[in-house]
Amino acid sequence: MEIFGILLFALGIFISVALHEAGHMGTARMFGMKVTRFFVGFGPTIFSFKRKETEYGLKAVPAGAFVKIVGMTPQDDDVAPEDEPRAMWRFPVWKRTVVMSAGSITHFALGILILWGLFSFVPLNDESKLQSQPVTIAAVSPCVELQWGVDPATQRERTCEKGVDPDSAAVKLGLQPGDTITALNGQAVVGWDAMTAVVRASGGKEISVTYDRNGASETKSVTLPVAERVKQEVARDPDKTVEDVTPADLEKVGMLGITPVIPKSAAGPIDGIGEAADQTVFMFEGTFEALKRFPEKIPALWAALTGDERDPETPISVVGASRIGGELFDRGEWPSFILLLAALNFFIGIFNLLPLLPLDGGHIAIAWFERARSWVYARLGKPDPGRVDYFKLMPVTYVVILIFGGFTLLTVAADIVNPIQLPF
Repeated sequence: MEIFGILLFALGIFISVALHEAGHMGTARMFGMKVTRFFVGFGPTIFSFKRKETEYGLKAVPAGAFVKIVGMTPQDDDVAPEDEPRAMWRFPVWKRTVVMSAGSITHFALGILILWGLFSFVPLNDESKLQSQPVTIAAVSPCVELQWGVDPATQRERTCEKGVDPDSAAVKLGLQPGDTITALNGQAVVGWDAMTAVVRASGGKEISVTYDRNGASETKSVTLPVAERVKQEVARDPDKTVEDVTPADLEKVGMLGITPVIPKSAAGPIDGIGEAADQTVFMFEGTFEALKRFPEKIPALWAALTGDERDPETPISVVGASRIGGELFDRGEWPSFILLLAALNFFIGIFNLLPLLPLDGGHIAIAWFERARSWVYARLGKPDPGRVDYFKLMPVTYVVILIFGGFTLLTVAADIVNPIQLPF
């Protein structure tokens, strides 16, 4: 199943890249530019056909897609005389900007559409309902760790060891996953926070627990163990890590030993718009932050290749993203699978707008540089210097390709030799 998930995720990336090129083609045609070729894949041609003036086809290597627009740069030397008026470089700069940015806009639209579909129609964890409904048990802890500490191997909060640490109160009560707790000490209780507040305050005391199982209500009593735990206000601090916890952050509380089922709900097509918008802003901010941190992550990637533990915040390649997508699919984590696909679309869209050749953003930057330079020369009473000579920029372009190519090889190698592991 994991292989199927990997292929499914890779197919999603492949389709989005093909639609990227379709965005270029569609806007170019809309403005009257001539599009001669649109192919999916690279390498040897498997088949092709022609409709009007455009040849469509499929190539053997499914590594992307490409579109050929006549006269994409002034240096294109394959423009037939009759096509000169429709050469792309002859069109106003704003039209060329729309065409060159259409690929990234397509990725953004796909990402937003994916998020809207996810939030509108896929039931997701609803933390608000966890506080407004009786608590249903997802898992029962077999034991209880009485002293709080950090496991040196995992650098996470230490967990109990069955047979060594005492049984949890939930085990003594005979609670099972699927049971719904309806009352404590005869008082109805609704919501996780309300229930845990009573439990934490009852350490060392006998407490009666009323729960429903398969439609039947039962009440049993147990003395809650007193365990050392992090204060709730400290645990809820997003900037606080286990390494930061001090003795002053700990307190003695009662422990029941259960994990709740988090209720799920879908927002619906209207509320899904707002949810998708919020997530889009969050992902854009995360993408820009990740791009800024790329250079400082290169040593960590190299270290991962030489045997060090892989930093989960290091960049991943399409290979790594597909592998993670496959694992998520295999575990039934569809929401995370879909979120990852949306995030990748946003990343590709933003990355392609960087003002560097051969990226789309490089062509856009040159077009506006030409426009600005022409305006300045006109104000100075000097003749228009004309178009930028792309051939003179080729050395810089080759350097960019070399850097990006090397970085891609580094991430692919790290994803194969020392892949990022999911934290759950």
